[in-house]
Amino acid sequence: MAWPPDKEDWQAGVEPLPEPRRRALPRPRPAPLPRETWRDERAALAESLGPMSPEQSLESGEELAFVRGGYAPGVLRKLRRGHWVVEASLDLHGLNRAEAAAAVRQFLRECRARRLGCLRIVHGKGLGSRNREPVLKGKVYHWLKMRDEVLAFAQAPSAHGGAGAVLVLLKT
Repeated sequence: MAWPPDKEDWQAGVEPLPEPRRRALPRPRPAPLPRETWRDERAALAESLGPMSPEQSLESGEELAFVRGGYAPGVLRKLRRGHWVVEASLDLHGLNRAEAAAAVRQFLRECRARRLGCLRIVHGKGLGSRNREPVLKGKVYHWLKMRDEVLAFAQAPSAHGGAGAVLVLLKT
């Protein structure tokens, strides 16, 4: 036999192996990431950690709160917890800024004349606005700070409108 062997000599009496019966299965897709659940959990955690400073709140679109100088911070805590009964309510849905400003002024004037203490103003969450951001929320808070008869205000508890409403405490 010659070296290197010829192909015919080398393959003589050799049979190829049968094809394997195994098939490569496609890999299963990874489970989807629960991004919305993560966002909800982060928001719940942030909410449980307490309020931010007004400047941070304004930038983030989160809760704003205000207590006129000279009053105890406990007033704000009681207002947030719903200590006082809401005696009157104003809904600003469907109003533009000018109409809302006039409605808030008139509402506060009437409530002051009726000697009411705790009010609710529903400004909405902004879901129907162009960028789905609350347009009137910051405006209402700004208007309320400018009014001398307003003692304190805070975002309403969820039973009274949550992030779409504000509870206002008037001086008596």
